[in-house]
Amino acid sequence: MLIEREKYLKILVNSMNNGLIKVITGIRRCGKSFLLFYFFYDHLIESGVDEENIIAVPLDNEKYREYCDPEKLYAYIREKIRDENQKYYVLIDEAPDAISKKEIKNPEASPALYSVLNRLNKMQNVDIYLTGSNSRYLSSNIMSDFQGCGEEIHVAPLSFSEYHAASKKELEQAWKEYLTYGGLPHILSESDGNAKSAYLEKMIRDVYLKDLCERYDIRNKKGLQSLLELLASKCGESVNPQKILETFEKTGTERATMPTIANFLLYLQEAFLVKKSGCHEIKGRREISTQAKYYFSDLGIRNAFLSLRAAKEPGDENTSDNNASCKNAIYNEMICRGFELDSGIIETRANVDGKKIRRQLEIDFVAKKDGQKYYIQVAGEGTSLMDLSRIQSTLLKIPDSFKKIIVVNEMRPLWRTEQGITVISIFDFLLNPGSLNL
Repeated sequence: MLIEREKYLKILVNSMNNGLIKVITGIRRCGKSFLLFYFFYDHLIESGVDEENIIAVPLDNEKYREYCDPEKLYAYIREKIRDENQKYYVLIDEAPDAISKKEIKNPEASPALYSVLNRLNKMQNVDIYLTGSNSRYLSSNIMSDFQGCGEEIHVAPLSFSEYHAASKKELEQAWKEYLTYGGLPHILSESDGNAKSAYLEKMIRDVYLKDLCERYDIRNKKGLQSLLELLASKCGESVNPQKILETFEKTGTERATMPTIANFLLYLQEAFLVKKSGCHEIKGRREISTQAKYYFSDLGIRNAFLSLRAAKEPGDENTSDNNASCKNAIYNEMICRGFELDSGIIETRANVDGKKIRRQLEIDFVAKKDGQKYYIQVAGEGTSLMDLSRIQSTLLKIPDSFKKIIVVNEMRPLWRTEQGITVISIFDFLLNPGSLNL
């Protein structure tokens, strides 16, 4: 099934011939390669570019493996550039494959691949595009690595809007599938739930875990998997390496150390499997480093790890937590819209039986972009008016006038409370790009 990623194609087209190395990043199997080698390639052809002027090098293809040697890659591309008066477009898939394990272990030194790409980019008739599934080597220091001439274009799995349009199913059925199987494009080509689940399990086993272990020379694969299963069960909850270590020790799940857990968390973020969301005090704006949350880049991957955990620990109440998946979907949507996100804490004091009790109230998301700020609380399906009133009371304790929103995980009309809080359904929120300002 062909799923047009119009948003990302438009970004690529608008970036053509701007003198920068375009670095397309994202989790494996999110559609980066298809975007570059199918949709963008077709755009070049339709724009009148001769096929001989498109130099495609898919490094994960066995036929091109020899070009994982940066100098051989340079020689191959250089040989294809025959006329300095014509424009050439260089498309390199999975560029990190051209970075050796020795270079990986020495992060202080710049990989030879960067030198090759910088040399090619200095040619006035060359426009370069790369894909990669690891931020350590292709996005963390793009501007410095490519001498101020790099641009990152991050591609996410399908948003719910994209999934719904491509599935051609009724809204609530599409939502149920999306919450369960996520937005990896290939999911829509699988015939039923069993096939979708099998595909996700295969991706975990043969792609994500395998790639991480090979890339970082991880020997404790079981420990890495246990960490992912734990993060899946704690999605939207505050965790940190110390809490994770204590959980492992309490359950006897895995033997690990704090440095190992901290490294694993970093590796997962670099591979775009999970994203870290910080936390800060809303009144004092102090960052609370011990209360970070981790969200999965794809809901299907999260649920696949949840299934693995449920098989080990039957009865885990988080395995069917749609509210956590709903929060994860909102987080991913807001990141795709270009917002910075973290959670917020409001500290209050109350008199209970003559004693002053300090309480911390949590705001699910504090979203910031272009000087604007939005406070978002998420309510589960079937939330009563009393529960909504309680959620609203937390938002009303925020001492500023930025917009405050409650997103409800069910179909209901948009309305505003007497206090000016917007209550919106998850469907209106995700499907309308301007939903924050409705």
